Amino acid sequence: MTKAVRIYETGPPEVMLWEDVDIEPPGPGMVTVANRAVGLNYIDTYHRNGLYPLALPSGIGLEGAGVVEAVGEGVDFAPGERVAYCSAGFGAYAEKLNLPAVRLVKIPEGIDFEQAAAIMLKGQTAEYLLQRTYALKAGETCLFHAAAGGVGLVFGQWAASIGANVIGTVGSQEKAELARAHGYKHVINYRTENVVERVMEITGGDMLPVVYDGVGKDTFAMSLDCLRPRGLMVSFGNASGAPEALDLQLLTNKGSLYITRPSLMTYTGPAEDLRQSSNDLFARVLDGTVRIEINQRYALADVQQAHRDLEARKTTGSTVLLP
Repeated sequence: MTKAVRIYETGPPEVMLWEDVDIEPPGPGMVTVANRAVGLNYIDTYHRNGLYPLALPSGIGLEGAGVVEAVGEGVDFAPGERVAYCSAGFGAYAEKLNLPAVRLVKIPEGIDFEQAAAIMLKGQTAEYLLQRTYALKAGETCLFHAAAGGVGLVFGQWAASIGANVIGTVGSQEKAELARAHGYKHVINYRTENVVERVMEITGGDMLPVVYDGVGKDTFAMSLDCLRPRGLMVSFGNASGAPEALDLQLLTNKGSLYITRPSLMTYTGPAEDLRQSSNDLFARVLDGTVRIEINQRYALADVQQAHRDLEARKTTGSTVLLP
């Protein structure tokens, strides 16, 4: 027996139950991983509350890091190896679990379990956003909402390292200072400032080639208003709720805009893309380009409180859950 979080219905944090579960020996192509740290991500709340439906009952959680405990046939891993994952299926909120070997990556020397669990999903999201969804270039200016969040802090550092000018939005002075310390040249407090007007002031009246929006409902309209003709709106999250249905004519009226709704699962679906993305990320952690900010730690058994704090926007940077 081992311990894991299970949900039998969707709803508030209280639907997550810390239970004894059985775990079978790993079958062909599978690996048993004993978690040492588990990542907390906003998408986990979507799975818990039903915005992104799961087949219930279900485990929950996407990201973790640990040690290979047992392997099935045809697996290129050995017991004792350190591995991380963030797109291997649901159930990371567990002391141990079986995962498909093809979705695991080896953790390089110099990165510990907490760092790996805190960076995989957020870091690979930042990687595909700025390298592949829109190939951000030196000298370009972009807008990124929720700059002090986990993805935002990674994005700001990475974008600054290539010479891009990143404008970030935050909800407090404390978060503004945090964003500035992580690569953001300009920070807008959306609670006290008009975001579109401030963007125009910062750019001298120029509009932007791309906006990265992981907030959703509260920021969607202003994101479109910040784009230049034929600009790209990257909507990759719903922290404030899902945006309202979009009339496509609006994109025409605002200058033949483009919009995309990318996901990490698509961008790291092929095994070679997963390896390349994680290699790019780990390289930037190891060379100091990206610093990992683990600002909260919870016992995995206290996951309900972790979700409450995340949804109340009481967290900054990354959070890990410890089995």
